[in-house]
Amino acid sequence: MQVVASDALLQHLLTLHPKVIDLTLDRMVRLLHALGDPQERIAPVIHVAGTNGKGSTQAMIRAGLEAAGERVHAYTSPHLARFHERIRLAGETIPEAMLVQVLEECETANAGLPMTFFEITTAAAFVAMSRVPADHVLLEVGLGGRLDATNVLARPELTIITPVSIDHQQYLGETLPEIAGEKAGILKRGVPCVVGPQEEAALEVIEARAARLGAPLLVHGQHWHVTEERGRLVFQDENGLLDLPLPNLPGPHQIMNAGAALMALRHLGYAEAACEGAVTRAFWPARMQRLKTGPLVDAAQGAELWLDGGHNPAGGKAVAATLARMPARPTHLVCGMLNTKDVAGYLRPLAAQVADLHAVSIPGETATLPAEATRDAALSVGMKATTAESVRAAIEEIVAADPSARLLICGSLYLAGQVLRDNA
Repeated sequence: MQVVASDALLQHLLTLHPKVIDLTLDRMVRLLHALGDPQERIAPVIHVAGTNGKGSTQAMIRAGLEAAGERVHAYTSPHLARFHERIRLAGETIPEAMLVQVLEECETANAGLPMTFFEITTAAAFVAMSRVPADHVLLEVGLGGRLDATNVLARPELTIITPVSIDHQQYLGETLPEIAGEKAGILKRGVPCVVGPQEEAALEVIEARAARLGAPLLVHGQHWHVTEERGRLVFQDENGLLDLPLPNLPGPHQIMNAGAALMALRHLGYAEAACEGAVTRAFWPARMQRLKTGPLVDAAQGAELWLDGGHNPAGGKAVAATLARMPARPTHLVCGMLNTKDVAGYLRPLAAQVADLHAVSIPGETATLPAEATRDAALSVGMKATTAESVRAAIEEIVAADPSARLLICGSLYLAGQVLRDNA
């Protein structure tokens, strides 16, 4: 990949704080104030938190708003192939020259003080978004919610909490109620919140905080319902029923993500055309994405090649449910994960759906789990498993033994990003 000016600058910004993650809002508030509080000059914000489905839900909302002719900014993380993916301005990734400019401004305003990479790049996103006109800003929480660097807005137009499950316990708490409390930290006084499907323990925490703040909730199963019926998506809220095509993002879990997106669009007053655009036009890479061209596809020699970045037990369940509904075909996993994840918990739901697993380490990632550890976790949940030197080597080994295979590369967004770069 071509080296650009922002690469060196981003690499330098990684050195401004000894920790990758250090959850607090103090540094962020200080830096934004030094920058003139750009977050106060951006378009109305839809703030999205949750454990799973944030990116897909946001992608569907963006597709719906753009189908209605709106100009939309979007901020997501992490990126897959290039950092520029994190910041979308009126439908396009941030231009290189503008990225360099806002990063340099933020570094100057920070004056060498400790600042995490996510904090300073989030500040840069606010600066960029304050300078380009838009109708809405879609803002995805990086980690948690309460102390996340995105949580500096006094009054967004809407908040969304997608399904909450166990993940990032070292930062957010060991129990589901603790984690839900962190996610619910994005709720603001008087600001409506769309709530996706939740376990009761998580919903109780969200409802309690909403009651204290007077934040109206639009809760799945209470205020809106969504189902698949006869190959269609059926959504219903107090304004009536929508009969739409199924989401073009694959997997049964996308039905619920679509429901949250549709509730958001309906609450904001958008008509059925926007809702249909949300489910038919959304694209979100590395979420059960079929790879159709590129060197890795060539190496697969006609076998199906899929990519998914899910990495926690709920993500494993979603992938397993998707595989269960696909046409019968031997499925082989190529899996690499981080050492902070519940590997057995992720793999356990998949065991009944796959023929075997080839474990790999994630190239260039210091927190990668060794391939041998991923293999051992797979063996512990009843999978047939081995290791491979690389994703490409795993593909070649699988195809040599089973030319009609379905291959799914999975386990980490960091691995997914490496695959997209290698397959470019």
